[in-house]
Amino acid sequence: MYVCVLRAKLHNLRVTGTRLDYVGSLSVDAALLEAAGLFPYEQVQVYNVNTGARFETYLIPAPAGSRTAEVNGAAARLAEVGDRLIVAAYTWAPPDTARHVQPRILILDETNEVLERIGG
Repeated sequence: MYVCVLRAKLHNLRVTGTRLDYVGSLSVDAALLEAAGLFPYEQVQVYNVNTGARFETYLIPAPAGSRTAEVNGAAARLAEVGDRLIVAAYTWAPPDTARHVQPRILILDETNEVLERIGG
């Protein structure tokens, strides 16, 4: 048996742009991805704190230091500039391992600067 556990999260990522006419994905500052332990093109769950919308997509690295968080493609209809997002990545692990997983969580401010690092 395996269980699915949180391994990395960006908390309160602010949407800086939306592009409906784009081939899907969520573009995020590459430095934030690295700091959170997230991978380019990794599948993630996205939760919009402002609207309650939830969707699944993949990450595309935006220029490091840009503080970009751009919702693209069909998901662009689920967010507006300024919305707060939670971006979560999960992993499957056997229960004995899952009990010891320490997710890496970044708490962000309104400009997508890191306020706090937790775990990992």
